[in-house]
Amino acid sequence: QVQLVESGGGLVQTGGSLRVSCAASRRIFSEYYMGWFRQAPGKEREFVAAIGWTAGNTYTADSVKGRFTISRHNGRNTMYLQMSSLKPEDTAVYYCAAKVLGLSLQPRDWDYWGQGTQVTVSS
Repeated sequence: QVQLVESGGGLVQTGGSLRVSCAASRRIFSEYYMGWFRQAPGKEREFVAAIGWTAGNTYTADSVKGRFTISRHNGRNTMYLQMSSLKPEDTAVYYCAAKVLGLSLQPRDWDYWGQGTQVTVSS
């Protein structure tokens, strides 16, 4: 089991930047992927970005490519999502997730979830 806790959400204006963090309750093992998903009101949860914990290989959704950057600090068991050039359509609850053994872009395939942090982009 691993508990995930997000932080850093908030209100930001269009074009602004924000960084959200995800802290894990224990060491993340090498076979894990860590990822960010988001869910806007009335919409399904969607993949945003993921990172292989040991190799650091990253995957980013086309909708945020070039604007969002995922990273991690192995020693702190913490993952980050740096968001820039934010748009109103980025408004959502952002969830941190962990998955054992392989990457999937489908939320149903991920094993552990945080409680989410709200990001609101005002126009």
